[in-house]
Amino acid sequence: MCGIVGYIGRRDVAPLLLEGLQRLEYRGYDSAGIVVTSPKAAGLKMVKAKGRVRDLEAKVPARFKGTTGIAHTRWATHGAPSDVNAHPHMSADDRVAVVHNGIIDNAAELRRKLEAEGVEFLSETDTEVLVHLIARSGAEELEDRVRETLRLIEGTYGIAVMHADFPDRIVVARNGSPVVLGIGEKEMFVASDIAALVTHTRQIVTLDDGEMATLKADDFRTYTTEGTRTTAEPTTVEWEAASYDMGGHDTYMHKEIHEQAEAVDRVLRGRIDDRFSTVHLGGLNLDAREARRIRRVKILGCGTSYHAGMIGAQMIEELARIPADAEPASEFRYRNAVVDPDTLYVAVSQSGETYDVLAAVQELKRKGARVLGIVNVVGSAIAREADGGMYVHAGPEVCVVSTKCFTNTTVAFALLALHLGRTRDLSVRDGKRIIEGLRKLPAQISEMLEQEEDIKKLAAQYADARSMLFIGRVRGYPVAREASLKLKEVSYIHAEAYPASELKHGPLALIEPALPTVAIVPDDDLLEKNRAAMEEIKARSGQILAVAHQEQEKADHTIVVPKNEDELDPILMGIPLQLLAYHTALALGRDIDKPRNLAKSVTVE
Repeated sequence: MCGIVGYIGRRDVAPLLLEGLQRLEYRGYDSAGIVVTSPKAAGLKMVKAKGRVRDLEAKVPARFKGTTGIAHTRWATHGAPSDVNAHPHMSADDRVAVVHNGIIDNAAELRRKLEAEGVEFLSETDTEVLVHLIARSGAEELEDRVRETLRLIEGTYGIAVMHADFPDRIVVARNGSPVVLGIGEKEMFVASDIAALVTHTRQIVTLDDGEMATLKADDFRTYTTEGTRTTAEPTTVEWEAASYDMGGHDTYMHKEIHEQAEAVDRVLRGRIDDRFSTVHLGGLNLDAREARRIRRVKILGCGTSYHAGMIGAQMIEELARIPADAEPASEFRYRNAVVDPDTLYVAVSQSGETYDVLAAVQELKRKGARVLGIVNVVGSAIAREADGGMYVHAGPEVCVVSTKCFTNTTVAFALLALHLGRTRDLSVRDGKRIIEGLRKLPAQISEMLEQEEDIKKLAAQYADARSMLFIGRVRGYPVAREASLKLKEVSYIHAEAYPASELKHGPLALIEPALPTVAIVPDDDLLEKNRAAMEEIKARSGQILAVAHQEQEKADHTIVVPKNEDELDPILMGIPLQLLAYHTALALGRDIDKPRNLAKSVTVE
């Protein structure tokens, strides 16, 4: 969601901060702002603007010099997008500036108390209470002022604070919203995402919840919000700055769709054990005896990660014969679920910071559950909180809508299912069969992407639809769910996914020529059942686009997908529908990488 960038050192800070904000644009935002100072400056200088980072850059004056600064891209929660509501927020005396990601739950109560004491608020944001509380603190050191303020706060935050009386430092803190430090040579960086840092350093420190840090040009220190020093050792991130470039593509979404063959090869690399027809997943921290004691698997994710979890649950049931299901983490964390010691919980998140998933993990850990994480970002909060897990190695995903990370996550689940299966009753023959299928995936993905021009023509035919229905049975249903979400996210066409078996229980009432149906039709034991569903639609004059392993007579159009093993077919069948969503959005002139109202990393409730 919102993005934070900060710097302290010797370089001119404004260009660095603006570049960092541009690298965070993919997270989704509606306004931006910047504050700078230097040891010789008289105070803080600030510029803010509603709109894109380019709008902010246009407002920054030529003489806007400094060597220390913080900047922010805001995704509106409290108050509409505007110059006034944009971050940073500054105290009335222009001495304190704060940028903040997250939501302060008791902001209204704190605001009323401050107003009763004579404080005048300029914005509608919850963040402004932080500025006034820090400014009114009587503590001598900036760190103590921030600490005192945070004791009054209920909610989530990732913050960076500057004070004109302390131009030699930036103070940052985290509770539920990412804060990453970048360690340079006589310079320090801070950001909410490593994307803003990798141009300048690959040495990072990720703060934990309840942790603070003070950054100075030549040093940093970390400590808890209670003041106890903590030990933070920098780690080296594997992604380079070039990973965030478009690489000759017009959009990041297009680039990331076309990176999937290589990305899948990465998630498989070094993990396949041909000798025993299984896989090496040492990061699970789960030995064979513990794996055999598992009686159920519960997968938790949000949005695309939830859909990947649905596919994963089916593969685990089929290959490992363990009861498994997926549930939205945003629902699970609020329903006081029964936590079973014999259940393995799997938390799924591209960023590893999705707040609803992280909160579910923390609740499960509190109740003594074993939790695995399947994430893309090394060192992320869920990766650190979980007992073990897998990195999906998709590489940076910049477009708001997920494509390659979804595919890699489903492959990661196939590896997990195979691992659990081979510790139980899955035969060597079936293990070998699945491994051979996994190895075919990169080449089959490349083959699928060669159909892009044909899919582009189909997208042009369906782009005028006001609504679309997606259907599938069993393995095909999660694919339909994810394809429906992709179309909604990027094209803004209303779409709904339904189990094909449920058509006659209500949705058939919607069928008419103006409502196209996308049918997921794998060549498995349910092929004839799926064909019967298409018969029902054609009998009511509905248009059908089939995604299948062979041409479908009842469909108006068919996208033919290479056949793999039945259990792995869902991994491939979603890829042409990513292209369909992309080219539909392109035909409609949408802002493909930054869809309206959405953010990449959802770090608030």
